[in-house]
Amino acid sequence: MSENILSIHHSSVLVADTQASLKFYCDILGLKQLERPNFPYAGAWLDLGLQQVHLIELPNPDPTTGRPEHGGKDRHIAFHVLNLDLVKQSLDKGGIAYTLSASGRKALFCRDLDGNALEFIEKPA
Repeated sequence: MSENILSIHHSSVLVADTQASLKFYCDILGLKQLERPNFPYAGAWLDLGLQQVHLIELPNPDPTTGRPEHGGKDRHIAFHVLNLDLVKQSLDKGGIAYTLSASGRKALFCRDLDGNALEFIEKPA
């Protein structure tokens, strides 16, 4: 069966306010918004080349407080980046807290406005 599964198409995260989340994902992280079907709830689809991130505005059944400070100890989405310093600069400019990878890799973790953990890993040259 594993030969039949090719890749991850998208990951989705629950958000409380799509428009506020778009400011984070598009303005701070630089993702581009895609067209999305007209579902009976708000949300947005974001482009990552061959993959996507879907923002889904629905009630979150999970606690948004009491989560580990370091996103590496929580479920998370990991993104490859070309330059981790550019991510740091964008997060710093947006006032978004982050922690560096405890392993010493060129990686960092942050949370979006709804507490979803995100990892950014600098892809080796």
